[in-house]
Amino acid sequence: MKKNVLIIGAGGVAQVVAHKCAENNDVLGNIHIASRTVEKCHAIMESVIEKKSLKTDGTIAAHALDAMDVDAVKTLIEKTGSRIVINVGSAFVNMSVLSACIATGAAYIDTAIHEDPMKICETPPWYANYEWKRRGECEKAGVTAILGAGFDPGVVNAYAALARDEYFDRIDSIDIVDVNAGNHGRYFATNFDPEINFREFTGQVWSWQDGTWTSNKMFEIRKDWDLPVVGVSPTYMTGHDEIHSLSQNLGVPNIRFWMGFGDHYINVFTVLKNLGLLSEQPVTTAEGQEVVPLKVVKAVLPDPSSLAPDYTGKTCIGDVVKGTKDGKEREVFIYNVADHKEAYEEVGSQGISYTAGVPAVAAAMLIASGPWDVKRMANVEELPPVPFLDLLGKIGLPTRIKDENGDRPLTFS
Repeated sequence: MKKNVLIIGAGGVAQVVAHKCAENNDVLGNIHIASRTVEKCHAIMESVIEKKSLKTDGTIAAHALDAMDVDAVKTLIEKTGSRIVINVGSAFVNMSVLSACIATGAAYIDTAIHEDPMKICETPPWYANYEWKRRGECEKAGVTAILGAGFDPGVVNAYAALARDEYFDRIDSIDIVDVNAGNHGRYFATNFDPEINFREFTGQVWSWQDGTWTSNKMFEIRKDWDLPVVGVSPTYMTGHDEIHSLSQNLGVPNIRFWMGFGDHYINVFTVLKNLGLLSEQPVTTAEGQEVVPLKVVKAVLPDPSSLAPDYTGKTCIGDVVKGTKDGKEREVFIYNVADHKEAYEEVGSQGISYTAGVPAVAAAMLIASGPWDVKRMANVEELPPVPFLDLLGKIGLPTRIKDENGDRPLTFS
């Protein structure tokens, strides 16, 4: 049954989502794109039409929307007949969009934890501060709400669930490793919203170790991983969304997140932070103007979507899982490799946006077809991983595994 989809947001990830929804509109139905800046929605529409992404005849339309306005979101859901809302806007709008979905009965999908613009690095587990408080509302309304259905969080959660179900009797540790070995050719840029990107790294680094929350400073702990395709890559332990649900749902004593950073990024980041330019708190200039330093930095950096045409290289993201199976210790790496150039040629976005957007569409398709239409709130690891990973392989993000039997693709059907 076709559901009709409302996409909230108009950045690089939204472009991927729109193209992938169009490629699968025989399942998902009509597509609506909404953002405060409607011109960006029209640009995405034009890209979808230019690349002839629509699989079957159907509507694709653009709408102006303030996603912080719950009533406006409700009205648009009802006007468009959308039964699935894919929220790939700012993490600041999660709660308002979720409220509109609960009120209208539409299914909800997001790709990141909600954030309060005036708070950074809240008390873990972060989902408990906002999303999980609304579990009862979702269940009472019979609304499916899939949290963190991007790549990380999202696909890496499914990898963890797959490891639990298929490869281990006991898991001792999960290390999620995210390396972007691509090059965009700019002096300095972030691969997604600079404001959200920097906020991840200016607070405490929370990890789950020995069954408790452990705090470190950013760039304090480094580990070099030898990964398929991208080779030896320096990474740093940082906090990340998926740790906050996996730690509560899987019963694994050690869960850490490692992201790849080059020396240049670290140097620029450190200077910006030390100058106070990454602060979310307002300051007053000598001319009496009140500004938020972090928003000024965001305004002068390249729009992440503008990086796509020149991006080359690949990403490697996956889970290094250690534990025991049949009484023997083992280690597996379940992962995906994505190519920036291939992503741009297909959907007009770079690989980071591609890996975040494709899973959200897979989640929408599984809601539309039934396996993930659970009528409650759930994180990805609480749902069956095989239908998700199988579908991902078919629509652009194949899974591979490296273990004692070698490095090979995983197929599920």
